Amino acid sequence: MTKLQLFIISTTALLFLIIYFGFDTKPSKQALIEKSRTLAIESTDINAILPEAKKELEASAAAKLHGLEQSVQESVSDSGRVTLLQELSGFWFNAGKAEIAGYYAQEVAEITNEEEAWSIAGTTYAIGAQRAKSEKIKSYCNGRSIAAFENAISINPSNTNHSINLALSYVENPPEANPMKGIMMLLDLNKKHPEDASVLYNLGRLGNRTGQFEKSAKRLEKALALDPENIKISCQLAEAYAGLGENSKATTHKERCELLNN
Repeated sequence: MTKLQLFIISTTALLFLIIYFGFDTKPSKQALIEKSRTLAIESTDINAILPEAKKELEASAAAKLHGLEQSVQESVSDSGRVTLLQELSGFWFNAGKAEIAGYYAQEVAEITNEEEAWSIAGTTYAIGAQRAKSEKIKSYCNGRSIAAFENAISINPSNTNHSINLALSYVENPPEANPMKGIMMLLDLNKKHPEDASVLYNLGRLGNRTGQFEKSAKRLEKALALDPENIKISCQLAEAYAGLGENSKATTHKERCELLNN
């Protein structure tokens, strides 16, 4: 596994925590049709994104990129091509262009068709959606992240990481026709797996975002009891108790939260 893969996966733990939704994870024929339609009406594509990004590169970086691109074209084996595509993905990720890094990570996944590769592609696109400065890039990245996570789920439906990532993609960028889709996935999972700390954490975190501090505190306290070493839960509890005006509890959890950055 490359350093980029490890970085992206660790970032996933912070941005897209683990939950499994109680719905059919194997794409139906209709779902595949809808996915194809989504990609067909993308707001932009790599052919528009890549040339603009290249204009921003310094000469040395542009030269390095040119060498990598040439090597990919000349590669005659899948294994060699995968390694070079991973380097291209890393190059663009380090350049602050997660939308392009996701494209090359997706090419790796299309060659290997491994769940980890699809998860990395989906996560990279999700990071691109969060960092996007334009709605076009955000929409492009979000659509691609959803498709990638769905592919990972279809390969291994039992891996809850893929499902949480998919759900939070919907939470962060809800469909106009069903704006509560991601939240409903989380609530359904909570019913089926009430002792899952990650489900409770995410519901609590999202509850804080919408000011539902009482519900959040209850869920987060239960999550902390199930996963007492998880400092991120205390960070969210500090926010929940501050919202409730329970300053003593808020301070206790804030002090623990600060250990996360030390």
